[in-house]
Order: sequence, then C-alpha cells, then structure tokens
Amino acid sequence: MADNKYTRVALYLQDKHPIRDGMAYAQYAEARGFEAVWQAESRLVRDAIVPMAAFAAVTERIKIGSGVINNWTRNIGLLAATFLTLDDLAPDRIICGIGAWWDPLAKNVGIDRRKPLLAMQETIEVMRRLLAMENVTFDGEFHKVNGIELDVVHGRREPRNVPIMIGATGPKMMEMTGAIADGAVLNYCVPPDYNHEALEQLERGAKSAGRTLDEIDRPQLIVCSVHDDQQTALDGARELLTQYLAQQPHIAKASGVKPEIVEKIQSILGWPATHEQVRQAMHLVPDDLVTRITASGTPEQVKAKVRQYMENGATCPILYPLGDVKLMIDTFAGGF
Repeated sequence: MADNKYTRVALYLQDKHPIRDGMAYAQYAEARGFEAVWQAESRLVRDAIVPMAAFAAVTERIKIGSGVINNWTRNIGLLAATFLTLDDLAPDRIICGIGAWWDPLAKNVGIDRRKPLLAMQETIEVMRRLLAMENVTFDGEFHKVNGIELDVVHGRREPRNVPIMIGATGPKMMEMTGAIADGAVLNYCVPPDYNHEALEQLERGAKSAGRTLDEIDRPQLIVCSVHDDQQTALDGARELLTQYLAQQPHIAKASGVKPEIVEKIQSILGWPATHEQVRQAMHLVPDDLVTRITASGTPEQVKAKVRQYMENGATCPILYPLGDVKLMIDTFAGGF
C-alpha cells in the first residue's frame, strides 16, 4: 500500500504530561499538519476543559476536542455554556466528545448510570438547542429546563458550530449515535475488526434517521507506542494496557481479552493502582495482545497498523502517544 493514502490525523492527550507540555505538543501537531488535538477526561486525574482552553489559546487552526467528557456530572446549562465559552476562544474549532462514563468510577462518586441511552439522548437534544441559541423549555426524565437560553453579553450571538460526537462502546449506544450525533469517537484498545460490528450499528442508526453512514464521522482513539526498537515500544504499551484492562472492564470486553486474564490483573491492582502494582501485573499481558489492540513498534510498523483501523472504517486516527510524542507526530505528519 502506498504511503500518504490517509491524510487526516489527530493527537490524543490524557494525563501523562504536564499541561504546558501538552500545549507545546498541540502547537507542534498543528505545525505538522494534524487536524485536531483531543483531551481525555477519564479517571479523577485531569478534567478536559482546562487543557482544551489552554490548547486553544496557543494555536490558530487545529481543532480542539473533548475525548470524552461524561453526560452525568455537569448541569446541562453549564455544559452548553462551557462549550459556548470554548467556541468564543477558538471559533469553529471546538468539538464536543461526550460519553456515558463507566463503573466503578461513576458509582464510586455517587452516580447511578440508569437508562444511559435516554440520558444521553436528552443531553444531546437540549445541548444542541442551546448552542443553536434557542430559548429552551424541556421536561425530560434527566433534564428539566424552563425558558433558558445562553446569555451572551460579549461575543457572537449566532448559532455555534460545535459538532457533538458520542464516545460509544456498547451496541445500543453505537446505534443511537448513528441516529442523533455528528459522529462516533470509536474506542481504543480494540482490534481493527472490532469496527465491523460498530459500523453496522452506526449504519442502522443512521438509516433510522434518514441518514447514511458517510454522514457519520468516525475518528478512532488508537494507542500508539513508537520506538526504533520494537520491544521497547511493546513494553511501553503493555504498561498502559495492564492498567486499562483492570480498571475499564468494558474495554477489556470489547477487545476480546479472556476474563481470566482480567481477573488476575484485577487481583493485583488496587484503586487507584500504584506503579509497583502495574509493574507486577505487566507480565500477564502478552506481546500478541499488545500488537493486536494497539499500534506499537517501529515507525513503519505503527503506520501499517493504523492503516488497518482506517481500512476497517475509521475516518481519522486519534493517536495516544506513549513515549516520544514528537517522534510519533513526525511519524504521521504528511500522511501515512
């Protein structure tokens, strides 16, 4: 396959670097032609909104996405006002990636994730109407608002262009995403062929709303560990996978990891897991699993792996760099 077949590429930042380093990486990714930088909000480590604002303030063209926030912990008025504010800072460059969160974290902070489909549907509907600068009254099960609108004192009063992307994992949420969202943020730590079923569900949802699959953007998070030495790259990804398989069981299920492996890792790791516990459990994650559900290896190997995700329906890789961030950006600059 010829190089430069794919030109869309994005950067994913989580909590592995100081925020000011993330700002510099966002600038570097912009200079190297990346289309977006996405900021995670997962465990109780780092919220997405503050880094997004920081990235937006030091860049000029690159899009800034939340990858992903949850739809449970921010009042709907505040949620819409937050993305209005980000759009004021970086007009037409903000993407709202939102997901249904996960247990045990949600449960441990007192959130009962009941009726997740209805809760997400209501969130998307009310937020869309608010960002369209409508006066909104809505009497739902999860959102009840009475005659509210975004009160713009300084700034643009016209409707805002903020695409709303759902970080869906389960089949029902994926189908609903195809019906109501601008796109799906496909999950990471899954093999490329995981996308086949996801695309079927997205297409089913799209058809129910009179749309086609081509109208649904499908960026995909991909763990990317690049090093000139393949084994060093694999070990870098193995450490991350050890923690994720224990703490995010929905990802383990989607990636087809044997339950007994997950149980063994969980028996070693606490919450939150210590570095020592992760190191102790890493041997339980074999090389073939690392290579199956991440893009890890030499620059040519990781480009080949990311192409597999694109060939299986992703529209843009959102690359989570482990190791040398600038090397990874350079590896994918200009197409792959």
